[in-house]
Amino acid sequence: MREALSLATQAQWLCPPNPAVGCVIVLPDGGVISAHTQATGQAHAEAQALRMLAAQGQSARGATVYVTLEPCSHHGRTPPCADALVREGVARVVVAVEDPNPLVAGQGIERLRAAGIQVDVGLLADEAREINLGFFSRMQRGQPWVRLKVAASLDGRTALDDGRSQWITSPAARADGHAWRARAGAVLTGIGTVLDDNPRLDVREVDTPRQPLRVIVDSRLETPPSARILPPPGDVLVYHAEDHPARRAALEAVGAELVCLPGAGGKVDLGAMLADLARRGVNELHVEAGHKLNGSFVREDRVDEYLIYLAPKLIGQGREMMRFGPLDGLDDAPALEFLDVQRVGPDLRLRARPPGRDRF
Repeated sequence: MREALSLATQAQWLCPPNPAVGCVIVLPDGGVISAHTQATGQAHAEAQALRMLAAQGQSARGATVYVTLEPCSHHGRTPPCADALVREGVARVVVAVEDPNPLVAGQGIERLRAAGIQVDVGLLADEAREINLGFFSRMQRGQPWVRLKVAASLDGRTALDDGRSQWITSPAARADGHAWRARAGAVLTGIGTVLDDNPRLDVREVDTPRQPLRVIVDSRLETPPSARILPPPGDVLVYHAEDHPARRAALEAVGAELVCLPGAGGKVDLGAMLADLARRGVNELHVEAGHKLNGSFVREDRVDEYLIYLAPKLIGQGREMMRFGPLDGLDDAPALEFLDVQRVGPDLRLRARPPGRDRF
């Protein structure tokens, strides 16, 4: 199962919006074949492993199959994996965690057991769920898993007062940040960052088979049609609160899709935006925005995980990581739990979550 989990992590950049799944087939003679989910519309992990086995002229009859997520039981872009395992005559299937998709949700396990196959569920379930936390979030909460990334100095500054921020952290930290971008279904920023930094917001520092959707939160449609974020590779989605027909037409003319979701105070409704992104199949939303939009996400309790890079330098006066508050007291400060702290080049990478946020 640990081998299957390792395979699943290899599929994280490849297969969204499908879950990243690993499969290991152990044959009665001790032979092993393994695979992970392929690109969207291509084979799931079980089907890919069976295909590889057949290409070697071997049969899976009597085999034990280790899979990180319950085999699917419905016809989507590909046929049901549960049916394929039944046809092949496997003897046992070890499932790490049940599929949260209502179209599956235990039905794949039932189908296997009805065919006389031994099914064991729960081996390394927490690890398997973690790999697909965004998929579980989309299926069970109706919104993506929101990961907010910030690069800052040791004293918590993300830019000078005039907005200049390139570069606070090292090339190694930037490459690591691009790896997190690559696994996301969408990368989001705000109009302030577009105007201050004019970023491309695509994945460049690491090899990737796909580019995530790029999203701009731009309440008043101030994004210039010449902004570097708009051209390919990848698609661009702009959420706005006010409608300005001429500005909308100019952005649509360069290929952007626009969605009007007005909320309180003339701002974009973040809750409605997250629900819309989930309907579009976004499992993980990677946020790289400025202190104002970051503050809005924090104030509305929309952040599921923090990804913070700290450089060993001091800036002093400048822009903070996120602007929210003021708090009435320290007891009102949002509490977090550290997941891990690692060195990335000369910088530190911290990951933290609100307690219990991953349980839904």
